[in-house]
Amino acid sequence: MNTLSKALELTHVSEDPKIPDDVWEQFSRDTERDIRDSAPKEPSARAREVTERLRRQEARGELPEGWRTGPAWQQKKSRRGLWSVLAVAVAAGVALVAVKPSLVPGDPFGDRTSEAASSPLPQETATPTAAPSAEPSQVPTLDDPFAGSPAKRWADGAAGIAVPKAKPVGGRSEAKVEQALVLTKKLLVESNLDPATLRGERPRAALDVLDPLQKDVRGLLESGLRKPDEKHDPLWMFSRFDPEEVRPVGEVVKTRGRMTFKAGDHASVAVHADYTFVYPVVQTNGSTEVTRTIIRRILDVEISDPAKYQVTPGKLTVVNWDQDINNSACEVYDGYLHPSFSSAEPTGPDPTGPTSDPYDRSKPLDASRDKSCGTVSRV
Repeated sequence: MNTLSKALELTHVSEDPKIPDDVWEQFSRDTERDIRDSAPKEPSARAREVTERLRRQEARGELPEGWRTGPAWQQKKSRRGLWSVLAVAVAAGVALVAVKPSLVPGDPFGDRTSEAASSPLPQETATPTAAPSAEPSQVPTLDDPFAGSPAKRWADGAAGIAVPKAKPVGGRSEAKVEQALVLTKKLLVESNLDPATLRGERPRAALDVLDPLQKDVRGLLESGLRKPDEKHDPLWMFSRFDPEEVRPVGEVVKTRGRMTFKAGDHASVAVHADYTFVYPVVQTNGSTEVTRTIIRRILDVEISDPAKYQVTPGKLTVVNWDQDINNSACEVYDGYLHPSFSSAEPTGPDPTGPTSDPYDRSKPLDASRDKSCGTVSRV
């Protein structure tokens, strides 16, 4: 069997039910006939005699130059016939790949759906219209703590907190707007992403961003850090885990959201931030079970004109905050998040509130919503 026939044999897939056997048999017969017709023939005795006579005449100089042009053209024609056969084989191969791409090692077309599903999402620039689609059921692990979560395609940490381009608003300069945006990002990072804050340490850098003259907010947070209770809960602003109970898995917290600004009511730049943070954690008792706590935070802050209002220059005034904490113990006010693990006894009472999707960013955190501790549809 010649090489070409072997190549065709490798692509023969008559076992594929989509391609009838009689079609392949006809293709094989036609191909073998084309190869026989185009193959070199053994010359006859008469042809050998003529060839020898022409060779002797050429040696004596009795033949004109260029007499071999005819045979050369004939050789070219023969090659074109072979390329025609090869073209038939290639066309058949292309048809096979179109029908069954898996026949080609590595699948040259690639799994475009899989690539799209794993590629990072672009920055969020507007309110989503729906919750993220359901992900394939996967168990998070120490090596892949975001497996089975839509947050796997979200940005890592501070990269997910994009500061919009500043421009003058309400009589405040571009520089003042930019200052407000940068300080808002710093507050979000130091409150929700700083490793020391997550370990339950005092969030000094975050507190330093807040205006000390705003004693109600600053005083409430300071009291919560010193002696937390239901009315003084540091979790309203800071993400904190008990280091004796859990530890983060890896160094990545997934982040998604957006930041906007406008002219405020107090000769100010008003910044609105809406971000969701996803924290993968594991127990410190040696267990390898990974779970995730998901927190969505709403924050409204301002930087007012110190010439018109009693404020500290370069500090943020908090106008409003809200949070939706998911997969953490209900009615426990010790200043720490307490994630639920299937392998551990639950902390706190059973949830009584509604079931919600913690990844759904399409709905506002309405102040009139049911804030009782509920369950989550996924983590």
